[in-house]
Amino acid sequence: MIEQTLTVSELKGNTAWLVSEQKPACEGCNGKCGSQVFSKLFGTHKKAFPISISQKLSVGQKVKLALDDSKVVQHALWVYLLPLIMAFIGMFSALLIFSLPELGQIGFAAGFAIFGFWIAKIKGQTLKHEVKVIKIYPISLPVTQIDGD
Repeated sequence: MIEQTLTVSELKGNTAWLVSEQKPACEGCNGKCGSQVFSKLFGTHKKAFPISISQKLSVGQKVKLALDDSKVVQHALWVYLLPLIMAFIGMFSALLIFSLPELGQIGFAAGFAIFGFWIAKIKGQTLKHEVKVIKIYPISLPVTQIDGD
């Protein structure tokens, strides 16, 4: 399970908009490594994540969510591996079945990879991630108590 503590930024009916705290990639080099440079260069804008919660919440309250990591791996396999496999199928079919030269093999590989991306996009829309609320922290707790939990 992948767990993350988020902060309630907005409430609309029974939908809470949650924002995660951005953490630097590493803190060992004090901003001298490539990760820190890219983080400063491109910025870290926060995105709100909507979730339906039946419990009473208030803005600023912390909520711990969990995501089943097997679904994340399955989704990654569809998105990354399928287009690559389809590109190899296109390349080998162009070579073995049609005996095309290298430029034709590249074209077939690109066409099959795009077809693989299209299939992965359709399949990705049908995969649903089940997000579970593990804990809702009271708003009166200091952050140090939440992190030690």
